[in-house]
Amino acid sequence: TGMIVLWCVGLGLHATARTFGTLAWGRVILGIGQSGVYPALSRASRCWFPAGTRTTAQGWIGVFSGRMGGVSASVLIGYLVLGTWNIPWQTAVSGLAVSGILLALVFAVVYRNSPARHPAVNAAEVELIQQGEATDTNTRRLSFRELFQRMSGRSVRNLLSLNGQMLLSAAADDIFAGWIPTFLSVVHHLKFQEMGIYWALPLVGGALGGATGGWLNDLLIRRTGNRRWSRTGVGAAGKGTAGVLLLFGLLWYDQPYTFCVILFFVKFFSDWSLATTWGAVTDISGRDTATIFAFNNAVGTLGAVIAPMIYGPIAQHAGWKPVFVTGAGIYFLCALSWLLFNSTIPVMRDEPAAPADPG
Repeated sequence: TGMIVLWCVGLGLHATARTFGTLAWGRVILGIGQSGVYPALSRASRCWFPAGTRTTAQGWIGVFSGRMGGVSASVLIGYLVLGTWNIPWQTAVSGLAVSGILLALVFAVVYRNSPARHPAVNAAEVELIQQGEATDTNTRRLSFRELFQRMSGRSVRNLLSLNGQMLLSAAADDIFAGWIPTFLSVVHHLKFQEMGIYWALPLVGGALGGATGGWLNDLLIRRTGNRRWSRTGVGAAGKGTAGVLLLFGLLWYDQPYTFCVILFFVKFFSDWSLATTWGAVTDISGRDTATIFAFNNAVGTLGAVIAPMIYGPIAQHAGWKPVFVTGAGIYFLCALSWLLFNSTIPVMRDEPAAPADPG
């Protein structure tokens, strides 16, 4: 609840800023508020969903819902509010901040950290969700220093391979987060109203891919009994296919609408591995899911920080086609990094491994 309020304050400062300093603080506060969202969601999914359906739920919650939020922003704000109604962007941003505060109030009233503490959940439901897993939310906070002290060399290498794919994934996906609207405007001279729906297409693909990937993870684990290669197979196949399709899409580089349709499929396959990442973190981290997820997410954020420093100069000096070729190459490296990861190796020595399987 506190994080939602904090990021709404940061968002509101964007609309009211009269100086660069105020705008900078708005960016910092927004980032701090949102930094804990996905770790908290990962923890919540572990507490509220049985292991056999958890990755499916994570795909719907963490990827589908998140991407559909991006779709809503591009269509409602870019196409409708700015492009059609000509409402000032400051008003639109203020409206988002106010709606977020209302969400925080609803969340505070409805949500509980554990199903055992929710008045609408009965004992049979709690037993079904927990299935023998410890979900006590009163465990002592684990620091990053303690985390590394309790890790073996094998688990460190395993975690680093997961961190590596997260960093590479974030770097490749930065094309969709920050550069597609610029590309459509600079290269094809599209206006807000023209680009709104097509800009949103890759995000729709990512939303559907996330839901599909989560379901596919749980299906493969049930059918094969092999947790390691179910996770690795979905993750590597998704990123590899995204890289191939991104290169294929360059055949329609001069046709922006067709190109964006192909980007729909690029993002579909790229994001079906995001639910895999969520499931993999849950597999290896035990009760410290939020801590491990936060660390993995922090490393991934470096990819989003580095990516503009790569794509910007490439676009400026070599053109936009090399930007997409670079993104495809990063997808291929991300696929390779999945092959090094084993979701049955727990992060900490005294944590039980994920359910045993032939992997």
